[in-house]
Amino acid sequence: MLHTSNIVDLRARLHRREVSAREVMASCLRRIEAVDRQLHAFLHVDADDALAQAEAADRRLAAGEKLPLGGIPVAIKDAIAVRGHPLTCASRILGQFISPYDATVIERLKAAGAVVFGRLNMDEFAMGSSTENSAFGPTLNPWHPQYVAGGSSGGSAAAVAADECLAALGSDTGGSIRQPAAFCGCVGLKPTYGRVSRYGLVAYASSLDQIGPLTKTVADAALMLEVLAGHDPRDSTSAPRPVPACSAALGQPVKGLRVGLPKEYFVGGLEPVVKQALAEAIRVLESQGVELREISLPHTEYAIATYYIIATAEASANLARFDGIRYGRRVDGADPLELYCRTRGQGFGAEVKRRIILGTYVLSSGYYDAYYLRAQKVRTLIRQDFLRAFEQVDAILTPTAPTPPFRLGEKTADPLQMYLTDIFTISCNLAGLCGISVPCGFAEHPRRPIGLQLLGPHFGEETLLRLAYAYEQATDWWRQKPPL
Repeated sequence: MLHTSNIVDLRARLHRREVSAREVMASCLRRIEAVDRQLHAFLHVDADDALAQAEAADRRLAAGEKLPLGGIPVAIKDAIAVRGHPLTCASRILGQFISPYDATVIERLKAAGAVVFGRLNMDEFAMGSSTENSAFGPTLNPWHPQYVAGGSSGGSAAAVAADECLAALGSDTGGSIRQPAAFCGCVGLKPTYGRVSRYGLVAYASSLDQIGPLTKTVADAALMLEVLAGHDPRDSTSAPRPVPACSAALGQPVKGLRVGLPKEYFVGGLEPVVKQALAEAIRVLESQGVELREISLPHTEYAIATYYIIATAEASANLARFDGIRYGRRVDGADPLELYCRTRGQGFGAEVKRRIILGTYVLSSGYYDAYYLRAQKVRTLIRQDFLRAFEQVDAILTPTAPTPPFRLGEKTADPLQMYLTDIFTISCNLAGLCGISVPCGFAEHPRRPIGLQLLGPHFGEETLLRLAYAYEQATDWWRQKPPL
């Protein structure tokens, strides 16, 4: 049952040599064998490689190395490069591509002693909110197999919630770490843009993408961030900021901290069960001396439209490289144009094609100023809303999603309804802020998790994690396990 532990507890046992890294990895592999046929969280697992890494970690621990993640199994979203492992972004166009190098975050995990294993399912090229857009089939929710796991990092969230790994990496472009964490009942942290290197992450929308951890507890998320954060000269957007001491900040009192409740986030469209869970979460924080006050983010209503212009425009440019010539799958044609059309026509799924077409349109001559340039101006207004709000409060509290997990197939025929599931998470990416989702309750019949989102100012992860930890420790939602 070692796989059911969290990182902080298991790390202490590994350092005391009560258990070995090989035993921990073997426990996770047995769990994957037992439950992943029901979930489809993993696209690929190399058990021999994982066990070999675990044995290497045991040797380092036996030599007395104090490794922050020594022997801890961490699974990886299939959009982050790991040398010698498949890298498909859950898309057929990348075929059997094997990464020739490690992303910076993978180098840092390995240096910290982690066992980096597995390729986790996702929406194709991170475009989606339910993992139903994976070319290899959806990931199912560990709490009920007829419901979605969220997306795009649905495989990462499901694997953590189902105890198939101790932690996972995901990427968050518009809520793709926080929303699936809420749907599966685990913790999802989106760091500030620039806090964690994106070198080695397959780009969807470069001004919005951010790598972050999904974990079982807030303390584990803090520990993971300390390993992942730090300046990287190979990523021009990486910020030269010191790595925060997040773990040390967790136990500090939260009395007197000010938390804002944006009035634009508590309006129509929010399901009553989510609203009720948020009200109880607010009461818990108030009981700890946190000061709650209403704030306004007046340009919130423009966030969805702004996001889907900017993100698709950047996707149109980033995905132009997948043409069947340089790497990945190729479908031959009579001439280069036919090869290009057939490769991309057969290689990409419907949602990816939709976003490339939309992005190409808003960047095209005659429409650039009307759509893309205007969206960038509105993005500045949204960012200014947050900067003004953080002059009044230390953090902002919102729902992570307007509903609990929805049924498989419920929104696939209506892209707009699917896009609206990200309505509370995308502004954080547009403004480049940090955000975290923690479990805050359940919808019943059937039982499905609900998430609470906390947003912090740029590079405000220490306060954000401190608040999230105080809330977590005052509740027991995070202790509950899916019925697998």
